[in-house]
Amino acid sequence: MNSPWWKLHVPAGRLESGFSRLDAFEGRLCIPCNEFARIRPVGLYFTAVSRLGDGIAWYAMLAVLPLVYGFSAVLPTLAMGLTALVGVLLYKVLKATLVRERPFASHMGVEPVTPPLDRHSFPSGHTMHAVAFTVQLAVYFPQVAWIMLPFAVSVALSRVILGLHYPTDVMAGAAVGWGLAQTSLLLAAALI
Repeated sequence: MNSPWWKLHVPAGRLESGFSRLDAFEGRLCIPCNEFARIRPVGLYFTAVSRLGDGIAWYAMLAVLPLVYGFSAVLPTLAMGLTALVGVLLYKVLKATLVRERPFASHMGVEPVTPPLDRHSFPSGHTMHAVAFTVQLAVYFPQVAWIMLPFAVSVALSRVILGLHYPTDVMAGAAVGWGLAQTSLLLAAALI
């Protein structure tokens, strides 16, 4: 049976073996990070941040920008929205192709504080969107970016603290988000 065109042609055994070794190493890092979530105010803060990072904060921001900045915000807002759409499609393909179990599924010492949105962990979609939006905001609306930067960092940290991602999931999500933002900014500059 032929694989879909978008499936990576990586031998399954090699990919699983690479993740297994990485999971074992990173699991030792995830356990103490996840223990912070058991401190009630910390757990509540990162749960709230994670929930907002599901998209609520970013899409609310896209709706508000044209109201605050007027017509000049319409094209940047559309560019950020299209970047987010491409990001969702890309991260779904990556997760379906790379199939990495979440830390709580592989390590007894890691407990999920909030339920994940999907089964697999690599890369972190929350972090990808946080970075993509924040980078674009830094260019289009720098005064808003300074407000959103701490939120984006909190979203990234929440993924490990809540037991939902390994650190490399977060780093990969950040790298993909950075790449998406840079590509969007280059395309926008070429079109204007």
